[in-house]
Amino acid sequence: MKNISKKLFGILATIALLIPLSNGLNAQNETSKFQYRAVAEVGFVAALSHQIQLGNGGTYFDYVKNGGQDVLFPTLRFSLEMDLNKKNTFIILYQPLRIETQAVLPNNTTFNGVLFPANSGIKALYNFPFYRFSYLRELSADNEKFKFALGLTVQIRNATISFESTDGKLYTDNRDIGIVPALKLRTKYHFNPTFYTEIEADGIYAPVSYLNGSDNEIVGAILDGSLRFGAKVNPFTNMFLNFRYLGGGAVGSGDPDFPGDGYVKNWLHFFNVSAGFVLKL
Repeated sequence: MKNISKKLFGILATIALLIPLSNGLNAQNETSKFQYRAVAEVGFVAALSHQIQLGNGGTYFDYVKNGGQDVLFPTLRFSLEMDLNKKNTFIILYQPLRIETQAVLPNNTTFNGVLFPANSGIKALYNFPFYRFSYLRELSADNEKFKFALGLTVQIRNATISFESTDGKLYTDNRDIGIVPALKLRTKYHFNPTFYTEIEADGIYAPVSYLNGSDNEIVGAILDGSLRFGAKVNPFTNMFLNFRYLGGGAVGSGDPDFPGDGYVKNWLHFFNVSAGFVLKL
């Protein structure tokens, strides 16, 4: 938690320094066909539901009920956006998502053929950061009150899932880097010159082999949808409150990775509340 507090303090300090800097720069670039924004969010995430199975003979494990994910966890999100001629938006996003928990197992539990006995302590790591590259095409560029854009997203996940007994004698993990394309939309409505609301979503449901050309018979889905309420602080800075649903997962057999047989079933439903800033650069 100390490291997280340092990160949060660093983000807020950086934002405070960037606000006057962005004010000076933006005055020179207001008429440019290129417009740039930096977005940062700080908040918490709650696991509404999260189950996982590693290996065909493995336990379908409930993280929330038996794995310690029944509390809130801190979360951050960062993105950079570039508008081109008011109709095209390019976005680079990074979302760290690291959840570490400890719990006592009520029943015998098996991951990748490794048996963790009942009434033993377990350390669980669910590390699922992702990178996202998106393009949006604005369909109502001339409407100053309402904006609507559609586009595409490419998401790169960098997952590490591990389970370890608290005595250090038992351990197993599952690691994966994957690329998934998805659809994207964004709408924005201005109530008045100061206040606005925004809806944004990235999502898809399809066989993974159709999406990335692999031979693995895995069905996967992602949905990242948010509702945002924002306010214009000055011509160069907005602040907002954000409510986000982050869900999805996959089921099927991939390449065998010792000691597992390649089978994974992982479905999650997370709810995130955050506050953040948008800085025009």
